[in-house]
Amino acid sequence: MTRELTQLKESILNAAFASREGHIPSALSILDILWVLYNGVMNINPSDPADDTRDRFLLSKGHAALGLYAVLADCGLIDPAELSDFCSFHSRLGGHPERTKIPFVEASTGSLGHGFPIAVGVAMGLKIRQNSARVYTLCGDGECNEGTIWEAAMLAAHHKLDNLCCIVDHNHSTDRALDIGNLEAKFAAFGWHAVTIDGHDHSAIRTALAAQCSGSSRPFAIIAKTVKGKGFQTMEGNPAWHHKSPTSDELADLVKELYAQ
Repeated sequence: MTRELTQLKESILNAAFASREGHIPSALSILDILWVLYNGVMNINPSDPADDTRDRFLLSKGHAALGLYAVLADCGLIDPAELSDFCSFHSRLGGHPERTKIPFVEASTGSLGHGFPIAVGVAMGLKIRQNSARVYTLCGDGECNEGTIWEAAMLAAHHKLDNLCCIVDHNHSTDRALDIGNLEAKFAAFGWHAVTIDGHDHSAIRTALAAQCSGSSRPFAIIAKTVKGKGFQTMEGNPAWHHKSPTSDELADLVKELYAQ
């Protein structure tokens, strides 16, 4: 793990501790994916969030917003100082991302199953306007229990939205409630090109994202195998941490574990 990512993880911990809010394990499971996306994959102009030629990213699993905020801050797209104000009354960084407040946030999300269909609509609109920008969306495996996901998936395949890439954060958070099964096979059955990768392997993430531009006329799904709470033994696979803020003692232990890696 690079020092930069270590610092991003520490910033997530500190923001959740200060605010007593946030979904730390979900933020950690998508952090590697977002870091790769925003570092050399997406075409964006940091000085112009409204640039119509920009690629779009929609975080469908909005409760993992801390991961997105940390990466936006790291890339200079928002002020890093804002992280310390996460979820305060006057902060624009809420527990779910808000399109009207934060640059480079394309949709206000949080209600599961909504962000992905919005991404399909955005991709279709770009196609109609013959705009070559790409649309990336990240949803959770639990979110894939929603019917709106599959309705939108059928629509995307029917309209051959090859400018759309859906990344599924497959951290098995839904297994206890409903086993989602083979997501790669499901997306393929709905007419998508789909691959499964290690969602914490930067090389694998980058290779998969590059493959989507290979000339297929189908939308592209990346099933990213991830670990909820990646890197912290007390968090990994522990439902108690889903929406838990660390105590001061727990924070100290987590930071110590982080820098021992």
